[in-house]
Amino acid sequence: MKKLCKYGTHRVIEPIGILPQAAFKIDSTPVCYDNECLIEVNTLNIDSASFHQIKEACNQDTELMKEMILGIVKKQGKMQNPVTKSGGMLIGTVKEVGKDLKPGVKLATLVSLSLTPLHIEEIISINITNEQVKIKGQAVLFDSGIYAVIPADLDEKFVLAALDVAGAPAQVRKLAKPGDTVFIIGANGKSGLLCALEAKNQVGPTGSIIGLVRKQNQVEQLESLHLFDSIIVESATSSIEVYEKLSEVTNGELADLTINVVNTENTEMTSILCTKELGTVYFFSMATSFTKAALGAEGIGKDITMIIGNGYTKNHANITLDILKQNKQLFDLFMTRYA
Repeated sequence: MKKLCKYGTHRVIEPIGILPQAAFKIDSTPVCYDNECLIEVNTLNIDSASFHQIKEACNQDTELMKEMILGIVKKQGKMQNPVTKSGGMLIGTVKEVGKDLKPGVKLATLVSLSLTPLHIEEIISINITNEQVKIKGQAVLFDSGIYAVIPADLDEKFVLAALDVAGAPAQVRKLAKPGDTVFIIGANGKSGLLCALEAKNQVGPTGSIIGLVRKQNQVEQLESLHLFDSIIVESATSSIEVYEKLSEVTNGELADLTINVVNTENTEMTSILCTKELGTVYFFSMATSFTKAALGAEGIGKDITMIIGNGYTKNHANITLDILKQNKQLFDLFMTRYA
């Protein structure tokens, strides 16, 4: 019998010796080793950057998207977009157990699909709006894998959508300080809205929350949530234009904390330009290029702290669901969009 590793290296096929997330191909055979949990999967929540790339590549044709997703999983043994390198998460029911879970428990994995062995028998449907893919298949959770049991009183698709970005608002709880000006790039998405709510909780009455959206028709809904002090309408890739508009709104002060949760490329310099000297940028977006961010900040002589978004922080699942429960308007919006 092969030597089992709690981090899943026993599943790595190519190249040998590295962890599953970095591997090109892993073994997705739906069997349960002693240190694993086998899950009967019903829904994948593909991360926003990956879903956007697949949707654009397939011209929003769901049949072509099915073929593309099936091709990725068959080739690599996991749902790791070869362009964005990102994955997503899933919901399913425990089928077999090699760890401390009971068969029949419904759970959401809190580790990326980019490292999760996944076997798809059939893609039943793709929801273009909420980025969820209904499937028949199985997945493996390693001994080190974290998960959340789906609360009985909440819709599972709602929970999946919220927990997919749970790391973002939980990190914002640690980053935002009283009196801060917080600038959220991609304010209309689920992570942007959750970050705005938590940032507002943290900055208090002396701070301000400013959102950036691409379309004017998104402004009215955001204003109705009462989370933002100001909303800027501009493409996140138009760095100078966004910088000038934020400078005007902040009287040249810029942002203490910039949170980038937009799902498109080439927004690194927008984040950097809009952050004040010695401020902080939190790059949660999987479309972020470390090279562009690091060399871009150097190129304009900006001394700021740049944080790569970690999808996990302690108690992030409970934090995120609690954040939603405290704001009925946002809770209802998530239910409408994702449930």
